[in-house]
Amino acid sequence: MTTCRLCGSAALASVVDLGATPPCERFLTREQLDEPETTYPLHLRLCTDCYLAQIPPLITPEDTFTEYAYFSSYSTSWVEHARRFVAGASERLGLSAGSFVVEVASNDGYLLRHVVERGIRCLGIEPSANVGQAAKDAGVPTLTAFLSPETGAAVREEHGPADLVVANNVYAHIPDVIGFTRGLRALVADDGWVSIEVQHLLTLIESTQYDTVYHEHFQYYTVASAQRALASGGLALVDVESLPTHGGSIRLWARPAEAAGEPGPRVADLLAREKAAGLHELSGYAEFAARVARVRRDLLSFLIRAAEEGRTVVGYGAPGKGNTLLNHCGVRPDLLAYTVDRNPYKHGRFTPGTRIPILPPERIEQDRPDYVLVLPWNLRAEITEQLAYVRDWGGSLVFPIPRLEVVS
Repeated sequence: MTTCRLCGSAALASVVDLGATPPCERFLTREQLDEPETTYPLHLRLCTDCYLAQIPPLITPEDTFTEYAYFSSYSTSWVEHARRFVAGASERLGLSAGSFVVEVASNDGYLLRHVVERGIRCLGIEPSANVGQAAKDAGVPTLTAFLSPETGAAVREEHGPADLVVANNVYAHIPDVIGFTRGLRALVADDGWVSIEVQHLLTLIESTQYDTVYHEHFQYYTVASAQRALASGGLALVDVESLPTHGGSIRLWARPAEAAGEPGPRVADLLAREKAAGLHELSGYAEFAARVARVRRDLLSFLIRAAEEGRTVVGYGAPGKGNTLLNHCGVRPDLLAYTVDRNPYKHGRFTPGTRIPILPPERIEQDRPDYVLVLPWNLRAEITEQLAYVRDWGGSLVFPIPRLEVVS
């Protein structure tokens, strides 16, 4: 990558270099353990002209999302988050049976199922055939496709313009941010709304959430850089909400530029917070790499000490962020015997790069380990409740980010 994918500038500065890792969702079968794995550099850079943080587009969305291992409905808290969003958006926008809602990257229908329940016409656009089929099986109309300006225009031609277009946790996943934004504009009615949820770079930097940097995530947004990205496709930011999801996210409310009007006060408030944190200039990123190194040292020190004391450590979850963390720290099965996951697709497979076995969650209660390392730390409340039984034998939960914490 020699130029910024948003503004074309060649002024790119290093934020943190995480070495080279395999793509985080390429879980291995047992037969693949004796085969080589391709790794790609994972180097976060910042455009010092438009301040979009980004990594090189070394893999394509087709490489990752044609057959995907992530099913949103396995997180009960995420399904509830989606239900609350649909209820709030329906009230805010006055959605009714005559409305039309489109969700881009609709996964297994975790969100649109709530739209269907309300009797509102909807369509999911999902590139992964396997998770899209799960949505269809749940009664959610779903088109298997990647969003482009052409796809957006075709959907609009067939179904009409959308009153609301939802794009949750996908705006970071597309290297052609301008083309994708134009696709959103093609879908939405001239007086309609676009709602986008994406991790906030402010919390990523402040809480050292570097494990959310992986090859699927091509860019990382502040409100300021998101505002510029939306404008590139004819959309204007009119409101923004701070959310606790994924360790700290923003919900961007945008409209076609000609219908947008002036942005609301929450936009100015978050822009001011970002500026105060130094994120609208290079200085705000200066200490990030050193804090990342500290997270790595602390986790390795804990795991090595536990091994020397003869204590058992296993993992909970096999998320993409966990694979960034494990690969960057060089953790192998000698330090983390296995991890478990609620997604049956991953059972019997192995984490990319580190080759740690992935087992069903019931294995933890069977083995009674001393420590459970929680890899999807962003779901702390949900997982703490799920693992409450660990206290029965005096076990502890370990959270690696934003700083190592052992919870008895």
